[in-house]
Amino acid sequence: MNKKAILNATIEFVKKELKNAEGGHDWFHIARVFKNTVLIAKDENVDSFVVSLAALLHDIADPKFYNGDETIGPKIATEFLQSQNVSQPIINHVVNIIKHISYKNSLDTTGEKFTSKELAVVQDADRLDAIGAIGIARCFNYGGFKNRTLYDPEILPKLEMTKEEYKKSDAPTINHFYEKLLLLKDQMNTVTGKKIAAQRHDFMEIYLKQFQEEWDGLK
Repeated sequence: MNKKAILNATIEFVKKELKNAEGGHDWFHIARVFKNTVLIAKDENVDSFVVSLAALLHDIADPKFYNGDETIGPKIATEFLQSQNVSQPIINHVVNIIKHISYKNSLDTTGEKFTSKELAVVQDADRLDAIGAIGIARCFNYGGFKNRTLYDPEILPKLEMTKEEYKKSDAPTINHFYEKLLLLKDQMNTVTGKKIAAQRHDFMEIYLKQFQEEWDGLK
């Protein structure tokens, strides 16, 4: 199995599949997650091939763009990896990472559980792209894509949500910071992830303070 050739083929496949994707979940998002995955993996005892494939394929069919269908991404990833003659154990591991990487699935207290060091690395890499300057840009890009209100002081963030409530939420974009993004720092798995997340978290807090001051009218 030529791992380098498979990774190159995966990159080309993902670029093609996500050519017209929403800006926060496009190839550039995948590329950033892949780079963060490689960076974090350097200090972790993980299978570099598994984390690389999972990073590249983790958003191949994000359920939020497929009427909430969580089966499409794993199916596409499985079929592609089979076409590359990747071994079944590796496929199973990659697909399990895809199934369990999302924040919304961490809210599910009833579903099947899966853990691995590889999942921890890719999950951290993905969550890093949801916070900091890029995270802010992605948050508002998606809010605009869904035509959501920027902010409404009358609609308070809902801090305790089930998976289904989270999926159905159409709250103002600013609420998403309090309902998810500001919570990610304390949910990082790796030393490297925690270090980078702390800096990006601080940046978001500065941004939100400035946002609120401008909303209220600068003194």
